[in-house]
Amino acid sequence: MNHNQKAASKHTLAEDGPRIEEFLDMVLDLADFDLDFEVTEGANLHPDFENPDILVKFSGPDVEALLANKAELLLALEQLTMEALRMPADEHSLVCFDANDHRMLRIQELRMSAQAAAERVRKTGAPFHFSPMNSRERRILHLSMRDEPEVRSESVGEGPIRQVVIVPKNMTTLPEPIRPPRPRPETPGRPGDRDGGRGRDRRDGRRGGFGGRGRDRGRR
Repeated sequence: MNHNQKAASKHTLAEDGPRIEEFLDMVLDLADFDLDFEVTEGANLHPDFENPDILVKFSGPDVEALLANKAELLLALEQLTMEALRMPADEHSLVCFDANDHRMLRIQELRMSAQAAAERVRKTGAPFHFSPMNSRERRILHLSMRDEPEVRSESVGEGPIRQVVIVPKNMTTLPEPIRPPRPRPETPGRPGDRDGGRGRDRRDGRRGGFGGRGRDRGRR
């Protein structure tokens, strides 16, 4: 089978599409996001790195909230959906969430980062650690290194600190993972802040809200 051919799908629109739609409808309504989504068959845009059975594409006024902080909320929503569908971890790459072509741009970014890291390791002989990331993005880094003759990629650490490290090909002892610094404690609100710095939305008096959608979310 070449890269442009696809094996039989483990997840189909007929079986999993309605379950995904039902779960997302519930979550987005509870979160009061102004978002539309479309559940479609996976597209072979970059089959060497990702070849999902199902693609969920988001649009609407609150898309930027999904993509903020390296698409943290989009990835969290994707993970929650996988858990709700009880999908095994090794099948998570078969359902992909996207918005504004974020996935394609992210894959390009990871590939370029992997190549730059490989060049640095070749020159210095010192390991290069990437920041912790999810299994799907770690896989893209590993695939980017598969044809490198002088360096290789490994995953180190467990759970939320699991990360990819690029090392010389002949290195036998892997380095320890780098633990991200702990966040600083929140500081009390400054004098004069009417809400004590607790994040009240002064426009409508609600905490942390994105505002009402003002319309029912359409289903494509």
